[in-house]
Amino acid sequence: MPIHLTELDVIPEAEGLDSALIVACNMCAGASLAMKENKPFMQVFGSFLKSPPLVRYIKRLQFQLREKGIKTKWFKGGVLQQFFLCLSTSRHRKKIQKYAKKYEAVIVLGCDSAIETVRDSVKGTNCNVIVGMEVGGIMNTKPKFHSPCNISFEGSKIIPICDRHCKQAGKMGQRHFLPHHP
Repeated sequence: MPIHLTELDVIPEAEGLDSALIVACNMCAGASLAMKENKPFMQVFGSFLKSPPLVRYIKRLQFQLREKGIKTKWFKGGVLQQFFLCLSTSRHRKKIQKYAKKYEAVIVLGCDSAIETVRDSVKGTNCNVIVGMEVGGIMNTKPKFHSPCNISFEGSKIIPICDRHCKQAGKMGQRHFLPHHP
């Protein structure tokens, strides 16, 4: 399932800027917002290949930034990259870079891997990367298909990423991976 993301308040970090490009991952960001709002993640006929909760969130964010005098644009890449920003091809990353050159900052709505994709993409520009969401765990949910071609989630839980496994790795790291000193 998707990585569960929590929105961060980017307004304080963006204040004083003239412009910001918003780059979002439809899958994880959209699924997280849909779960939070208990709204459909996808509506095939109403918002083909876009998550309505994510669209609303981005429009609200653009409005808030515009109130601060910040010009924004929502970057929309290829179909696969819109869903999985972390799977951006070299060509898509160059496209992000091309757009980012026109802005002072890029606000990333995605997981740590999506953030790294954007950081990698904007190298060589004067564009700052602003983290717009943080990882809260992994979604465990049941997709529900209902009329007219809507996809929602039910029985959703957020599973921490670092729990039992991280604790075990930490113990192993202390025993097996620390340098041996005579």
